[in-house]
Amino acid sequence: MTTRGVLYVHSAPRALCPHVEWAVAGVLGARVNLDWIRQPAAPGTWRAEFSWQAEPGTASKLASALRGWDLLRFEVTSEPRAGSEGERYSATPDLGIFHAVTGVHGDILIPEDRLRAALARAQEGGSDLEAEIARLLGKPWDDELEPFRYAGEGAPVRWLHQVV
Repeated sequence: MTTRGVLYVHSAPRALCPHVEWAVAGVLGARVNLDWIRQPAAPGTWRAEFSWQAEPGTASKLASALRGWDLLRFEVTSEPRAGSEGERYSATPDLGIFHAVTGVHGDILIPEDRLRAALARAQEGGSDLEAEIARLLGKPWDDELEPFRYAGEGAPVRWLHQVV
């Protein structure tokens, strides 16, 4: 069984671009040459995106491979399939990485223990419940990445398949 997903590299310094390709190739088990284009939302950076098809869990492997580069903004998504939910990872230099499980309609599925913890933090006065829920839904990441997403409209997409 395989799933499909998309990797969006929203912004990367030019020197980091080959390292991103090597990291993605290491996960997919195939050579990767991304079509890098200038990112107008952050002059001096580059963007690329491609669609992939591989085993479930590949989105988490891609996110882990790209994690930790402080100058990289990216998102990885995978579609839900029979027997596995979808996933979404978002990463920014300021916020770090965000992970969400997604359902068949694209909705973020929040486990009840995370909702209970958010409610407890809000009741203890440590935070606002609305802010806690926004964080569970990835709103701070969406807010930061939205200008980069908009700047990428119309960019080419390349399909890559994992070598088995």
